[in-house]
Amino acid sequence: MDQLQEARARIDEIDARMAALFEERMHAVGQVAQYKARTGKAVFDAGREASLIARNTDRISDEALRPYYKEFLGGALSVSRAYQRALLGRDVAAYQGVEGAWSHIALRRLFPFARARSYATWAEVIEAVEQGDAFCGVLPIENSNAGDVSTVLDLLYAHRGLTVTQMCDLPIRQDLLGVPGAGLDQIRTVISHQQALAQSSPFLRARGYATRVWGNTADAARYVAEQGDPSLAAIASAETARLYGLQILVEGVNEDGDNTTRFVVIERSENAGQRTAAPGQRLAMLFTVDHKPGKLAQVIQIIGERGFNMETIKSRPLPHVQFEYYFYVQLICPDGAAPEDAGRLVRELEQVCRTVRILGVFDL
Repeated sequence: MDQLQEARARIDEIDARMAALFEERMHAVGQVAQYKARTGKAVFDAGREASLIARNTDRISDEALRPYYKEFLGGALSVSRAYQRALLGRDVAAYQGVEGAWSHIALRRLFPFARARSYATWAEVIEAVEQGDAFCGVLPIENSNAGDVSTVLDLLYAHRGLTVTQMCDLPIRQDLLGVPGAGLDQIRTVISHQQALAQSSPFLRARGYATRVWGNTADAARYVAEQGDPSLAAIASAETARLYGLQILVEGVNEDGDNTTRFVVIERSENAGQRTAAPGQRLAMLFTVDHKPGKLAQVIQIIGERGFNMETIKSRPLPHVQFEYYFYVQLICPDGAAPEDAGRLVRELEQVCRTVRILGVFDL
């Protein structure tokens, strides 16, 4: 047996033991779920998971392997949460739109074991999470081309009982989809969301296609499939093509190839307002300040002096207060920071702000 075969045989032996340990671990996870069913405790406990990851990562003696083990353990915890939710019947995840929409695609990538439930509006997604009909909601918050999804940000400001537990970036590639057997020379009309049509306008003009604005890309694809008309096409995702049995006529017709949408995961959690963060984690914060010279500058100065890197700052009109604003910032917790440093930052900001609220602490 050569070196490669010996290594692979060793890995097979380890995998067999890991499979047995995985099954044993998941049985213990089931007991945790039973306890949470009796007590009503939330499935996700950010503080507990952060402590567990830190403690177990320290057990890895090979320093070079620690970041890989941290990633491995994070995946194991994600699977454990999914299994607990399934056992407890708390595995519904909410999104806005129809099956195959980008929010649905983001949800499926984040929560492959969840039961996805569609809602007509972003406000209904938030209400479903608040009322406990869904354990989480997946909402778009920003697009690299179009900018903020301001309505979602305003909803998060208005609903104080929610916390952002995750963010993810989803590259948006729009394809030209037609019914099976259709050819490009047969296409006469292309339908899609207004933004998708605008991003694909050079391609559409070059081909001379007529266009019609549709509610969203996934519903446009569904309509094309239902009509069965080879002269009709939709601009939507490859996932949507598979979902509705369409063929991809042209890949990547949107002009901007790096078009990306950022999604947030919201939950109703006992850890809302959490004030601890590990180095490299993101803090999303909302705050208001007096409408006076230098107040915003004070906030920015405190954040910088405490070593938190400000990735973004956005202002939005303050509800029911004319020409005043609230601010959203996303910060990176500095290397070497202690978990309580985030709380110290918030307490200091509370001295100069009218209101300060941590919207979420998460990895990106």
